[in-house]
Amino acid sequence: MDPITQQAVLAAAGAAGGEKVYVDDVFSTFLYTGTGSARSINNGIDLAGEGGLVWIKDRDNSNDHALYDSERNLSYGLRTNSSSNLSADATQVTSLNNNGFSLGTGYNLFATNQNNADYVSWTFRKAPGFFDVVTYTGTGSARTVAHSLGSVPGMILVKRTDTTENWHVYHRSTGATKYLILDATNAEATGSSVWNDTTPTSTNFTVGTNGAVNGSGGTYVAYIFAHDDAQFGTDGDQSIIKCGSYTGSGSPNKHIELGFEPQFVMFKNTTNSSDWFMMDIMRGFTVDGVADNYIFANKIDAEDVSPFINPTQTGFNFSSTGAGSNESGSTYIYMAIRRPHKPPEAATEAFFVTTTANDDYTNLLTSGFPVDLVFQKNAGGGGFGTYNYSRLAGSSQYLNFAATAAEGGGRSTVMDSNTQFSGFAGTGGNNGLQSFYALKRAPGFFDVVAYTGNLSTNNVSHNLEAVPELIIVKRRDTADEWPVYIASSDNRRYLTLNTATAGGNSNDYWDSTAPTSTQFTLGARQETNGNGSTYIAYLFATLPGISKVGSYTGTGSDMNIDCGFTNGARFVLIKRTNSTADWFLYDTTRGIGTGNDPYHKLNLGEAEVTNTDYIDPLNAGFIANNNSADINASGGTYLFLAIA
Repeated sequence: MDPITQQAVLAAAGAAGGEKVYVDDVFSTFLYTGTGSARSINNGIDLAGEGGLVWIKDRDNSNDHALYDSERNLSYGLRTNSSSNLSADATQVTSLNNNGFSLGTGYNLFATNQNNADYVSWTFRKAPGFFDVVTYTGTGSARTVAHSLGSVPGMILVKRTDTTENWHVYHRSTGATKYLILDATNAEATGSSVWNDTTPTSTNFTVGTNGAVNGSGGTYVAYIFAHDDAQFGTDGDQSIIKCGSYTGSGSPNKHIELGFEPQFVMFKNTTNSSDWFMMDIMRGFTVDGVADNYIFANKIDAEDVSPFINPTQTGFNFSSTGAGSNESGSTYIYMAIRRPHKPPEAATEAFFVTTTANDDYTNLLTSGFPVDLVFQKNAGGGGFGTYNYSRLAGSSQYLNFAATAAEGGGRSTVMDSNTQFSGFAGTGGNNGLQSFYALKRAPGFFDVVAYTGNLSTNNVSHNLEAVPELIIVKRRDTADEWPVYIASSDNRRYLTLNTATAGGNSNDYWDSTAPTSTQFTLGARQETNGNGSTYIAYLFATLPGISKVGSYTGTGSDMNIDCGFTNGARFVLIKRTNSTADWFLYDTTRGIGTGNDPYHKLNLGEAEVTNTDYIDPLNAGFIANNNSADINASGGTYLFLAIA
């Protein structure tokens, strides 16, 4: 089937309710630690059935990049940091699987699995509108090379594989009359012999007579990246990759608008000599003032760290002004990939709760998914509060739900993993059990947003892809309260997470404006929108079968709270809204049973409370008992968040 027909078939399938494709299905940044023994990396990407590329780099040591794809013999790897031809080493990537790839002993010519070394792998699956891999044989005369991208490429990387030649790069922003070199720092150069001055099409690209891209009898591989093809997501109308350019300003806060929040960015100064930067959210790609981890595609260097790039809800900013990223007057090209946006099918894909004993809380805990927010509560109390850490703000930064303090730093929580996390050893000493609650950002369920205030009407974008029903906000740069948005008829209602107060009504917190599926609005209030201050917001919505944000009016008698679940709630947070009451937190690891149920008070640093029976289990949600006015007083009104 030719690419045009293939695209038409895919479009028809989408219109008829066919299989939806998300960025999660075609791209993965997966971190792992080498073992020196054969093993598999399960990242959920089908390379066996669909084909694609695996790109691996040792983060700790000065070792080659290692690239393997479905169109070539896996015994031969390529290196973006070298012009060398294929290197034979069968001990590296040994197979491409339907859920990732397998590694051999992995330390010979390349380093992909050296014992105790840390690695990053980027996996690109072949998919129309996203990525393709093709191989071809050169003719020495200008020719076209067919591809199955189904759209006009945004960037193409070409490497000759039978002899030494530089990697040549086409980018839509530099055009077909110019080229870049991936394994060097060179600025863009002009040469008609590379792309034959011919712009690629949705079915082919053109190469000229240059031996690096089309020598007679030479063998080549091309990695082809799409640009802004809006056929992904739940409604089949979102793009997941963009290839563009920008001009450096030489001033902080240079913004590059994508229309989506990126999880991966690769960029290069094309005016002057500079490296090829590679950054992603898994290794550390965080908001302002926090160190960002980067790797150079053109070098063997180990990963380095420096604060200079910040993701936003719709693109990314540069806080630095150096030649590599934001030099005044210089032109830069980039390739950016959208953050994960596949809705969870089960709550266990996006929420994890566990309790550890005493000193065990420094060990790695297995969530099974990349953690975007974790909060940690000490059962022994001791005034330590409820500490929370987000991937977006940097896992060394923390806030305390039970305090007004500004964001702190210097802690060593671990989010540097796709499947595990750890807490911090300084939040309670040996005062007893530690409870951990870990969440993944997921459409319809939960989102994390960082923003800067303006003390005026402020429309803040988010990526929840649903109308948020509960928003928790904290000022990061100075001490202040934790305002909480809850829906009301006039959108003036607010609570405070760090207090037991009943909250109140104000025009200023939310600008008397209901949030939408793309933004929430703030008014002229320092707690939520001080001019120039930095904030973080946690957004929750009801996702059928997974989460429920709701309210109820107490009866003074046991009452069923139907959340639409089938196996009960693993997490329940309750707050009385018409009278003073604490924020009651229950979870199944400490017990939601027919007898007594321990609970935490999220707004206090005290120990967990035991020997009470305020809630009971219910398959559809939970039961609010009649034993406490804080949970079920006759005529009392209550807000709750439940997670299955």
